[in-house]
Amino acid sequence: MFIGYAVALSFLLARKGVRWNGGSKDNATAKEPSRVLVIGATGGTGRQLVKQALQRGYHVTALVRDPTRIDIVHPQLTVIQGDVLDATSVEKAMRDQQAVLSALGHKRWFYPARILSAGTRNILSAMRACGTKRLICETSLGIGDSAGHMGLYYTFFVIPLILPFYFWDKARQERLIEASGTDWVIVRPGVLTDRDKQRATRSGYNVGSFLLTPSVARADVAKFMLSQLTSSTYLHAAPGICGAAK
Repeated sequence: MFIGYAVALSFLLARKGVRWNGGSKDNATAKEPSRVLVIGATGGTGRQLVKQALQRGYHVTALVRDPTRIDIVHPQLTVIQGDVLDATSVEKAMRDQQAVLSALGHKRWFYPARILSAGTRNILSAMRACGTKRLICETSLGIGDSAGHMGLYYTFFVIPLILPFYFWDKARQERLIEASGTDWVIVRPGVLTDRDKQRATRSGYNVGSFLLTPSVARADVAKFMLSQLTSSTYLHAAPGICGAAK
């Protein structure tokens, strides 16, 4: 009975999430932005995005509910207190931004929540209002055509028992982005770790494993997301990323 439920959920996540369309046919380099907005800047990937974006010379704006959780001090970092669920504060943070990096997440796993999709709806609305075109958004393997690619443990235990509402909202989030008309890239990592970096990573289509649980360092996910600001390789596509097999 439970296995049937897990299989059905994977099927529904496959149908609900974004499907691979081959990405952009244009591999040209996009104009590099100078100002970027980071959403989810106090989370694991978000902190790496802020840190690495500053190292690359970007002017970074971080929208956070609690500014005391940002422990980085830098002349090119602006911290704005606000909530992604508050459209007004999102639009305030979006002004003059040239690109958005979203690592939005939460830990309200055990009951239905639309934080990811509702927050993303506000982000997209603010982008339209402010003329910001580029969006790089972190979701997860296990959605769309990557369903099942989180390995047996996640596919048949963690996702259906602990994270079904969370993953369903991620799938809604992906669909909103796909229909947005922005220059978007959805990045789907495996299980996130706090290692400084992997020795090697794999990214693109058909990443992950049906058997073993794929993992990837948050530092590598942030690096890959930042690389999408100037690359058109995965424009309008949802590449996965995980550590390469040893």
